[in-house]
Amino acid sequence: MPTHKDNIQNIPDDTNQKDLKEHKVKVISVEKVTHNVLKILTEKPKQFTFTPGQATEVTINKEGWRDAKRPFTFTCLPTDNYLEFTIKTYPLKLGVTNELQQLKKKDELILHEVFGAISYQGEGIFIAGGAGITPFISIFRSLRMNNEVGNNILLFANKTKADIIYERELTILLGKNFVNILSDEKVNGYLHGQITQDLIEAYDGKIKDKFYVCGPPPMMDAVDLMLEKLHVPLRSIIKESF
Repeated sequence: MPTHKDNIQNIPDDTNQKDLKEHKVKVISVEKVTHNVLKILTEKPKQFTFTPGQATEVTINKEGWRDAKRPFTFTCLPTDNYLEFTIKTYPLKLGVTNELQQLKKKDELILHEVFGAISYQGEGIFIAGGAGITPFISIFRSLRMNNEVGNNILLFANKTKADIIYERELTILLGKNFVNILSDEKVNGYLHGQITQDLIEAYDGKIKDKFYVCGPPPMMDAVDLMLEKLHVPLRSIIKESF
């Protein structure tokens, strides 16, 4: 998790007449956290707020890219004096995420309205696939800051060990309640295969009243069906697809 930077200051609210929710922010740093995932830090507009788990649409303030909005989740804390995005890139598509890899310090991004269906509503099982972990990162960091990690469990599905985002931090934060499932390779200490109904049931218990779910559509559909078969009420499921 990044440390606070004393030299990063909140910047004035840069409001575009065409969109009252639009803010231009300068890039502070760009670095890789896995082979295909970037961590981008930007300045934070004055009085800018979000709830852990929420996202915003982002565009790159460069010719040819200003209309290409993409949703990205905040992975920092609302109290941080910078904004952080953890973004999976797809270089072969030659799209927005590939262009993000070309960003340099002081380049500009344009942030739009804050949105998102995921917020922390009590202890539960977090089920994530790949970049679907991003709404949970800010939530877990917030829980750690408030000493409220409790008995929350994270079931995290990826193709390989190299794909696991923030593995070390999540291991320290959650300990044995951080469960990794790898579909494309077998590694000692990691489960192999897919998230299954039996796996969810094995970690379920009376204290786990909530299920937080985020991942690619096929995974979301499969988990929805599993939770239905486990007779989990809809009011107990907090989810977002991407």
